[in-house]
Amino acid sequence: MGKLNIVGLGYIGLPTGLMFAANGIEVVGTDLNKELVKTLQNKKLTFEENGLQELFEKALDEGITFSDSLIKTDRYIITVPTPYIKENKKIEAKYVIAAVSQVLDVCERGAIVVIESTISPGTIDKFVRPIVEEKGFIIGKDIHLAHAPERIIPGNMVFELKNNSRTIGADSPEIAEKIKSWYKSFCDGDIVTTNIKTAEMSKVVENTFRDINIAFANELAKICDREGMNVYELIKIANKHPRVNILQPGPGVGGHCISVDPWFLVGDYPDIVDIILAARHVNDGMPDYVIGKMGKIMRENGIDDLSEVGLYGLTYKENVDDLRESPTLQMLERFKKYFVKGVNVYDPMVKENKVLGQTQDFGEFIEKSKLIVVLVGHQHLKDNLDILKSKIVLDTRNIIETAGKLYKL
Repeated sequence: MGKLNIVGLGYIGLPTGLMFAANGIEVVGTDLNKELVKTLQNKKLTFEENGLQELFEKALDEGITFSDSLIKTDRYIITVPTPYIKENKKIEAKYVIAAVSQVLDVCERGAIVVIESTISPGTIDKFVRPIVEEKGFIIGKDIHLAHAPERIIPGNMVFELKNNSRTIGADSPEIAEKIKSWYKSFCDGDIVTTNIKTAEMSKVVENTFRDINIAFANELAKICDREGMNVYELIKIANKHPRVNILQPGPGVGGHCISVDPWFLVGDYPDIVDIILAARHVNDGMPDYVIGKMGKIMRENGIDDLSEVGLYGLTYKENVDDLRESPTLQMLERFKKYFVKGVNVYDPMVKENKVLGQTQDFGEFIEKSKLIVVLVGHQHLKDNLDILKSKIVLDTRNIIETAGKLYKL
């Protein structure tokens, strides 16, 4: 087969392309962002990730190239964004549609087009097959469609690309096996083959399950707060049961997967997704809950000015620089409604100031903040816990044992 063209070089496409290239497959990475492509061509990464630099160097040695245009070949993997439309909660498929259309303009007859982007069940039937047919291709002969949803998280991408199991959905077992052979070049996990719609549903279901579990933990946190109990102790005890595995509560759910994918099911099946919708409301409401708790702590400790409050952590999870759907950003958006401008913000992973009140000086952040709200459990903070001994702290991540005055979620 010809070179593998990875379409979209973001958080998923770039590591995936590097992994293929580092394991002997000829890869061309394509992105319409010319500056991004230029950065990669200059042998510089566009985001930080454990093990990614080493993987990048190996892929470069193996000959990976980057371009802002697609190449003519017979195999493509599409990894473009798939947001949801906030008004109706349905998938916004325009990026996938555009990518597929561009592929069809240059591909060889008989090409395999794999969509890795997370999509709602039925997206390929509703949006992709019609494009293929409109351009005069016969599906299953001129073009072979497939879906192979990614299963990796920022902070551990390289390990998970290699070790996580994968699902490949295709119209025919023969095509599924061909695609499986590509991924077997680096994937040590089980690779399951199925039909396209089941593959589409599998990824959304996995993230929805986690969203519901987190929502349950967040409701437990609220119950325990009202009753004066320690939710973390409660969960630890409950999880000793061999068939119970409750996740940890937190200030909200961020990232591009767990906070987004359940909405696909809400949008497509609004009459039968009561639990999924309720979980989304619980998790989306946690930033407001944290703000409310923060206000009570301020009143209790005589803190009148938000300029004396510091929010530690801007990313959506620990030890990454990914801001997508961050609970902290959601809190800052709430503050804007009340014309609040004074809150302090610090995140060691975000090297450029992205929001009002953000500083790159940790010492300055600590000095200005009487109350510190820990929203992300970066290793940086775990390595500097002594600095909090004289501070009032609201710990939403359960990583702090002692402070001047300590409150938990």
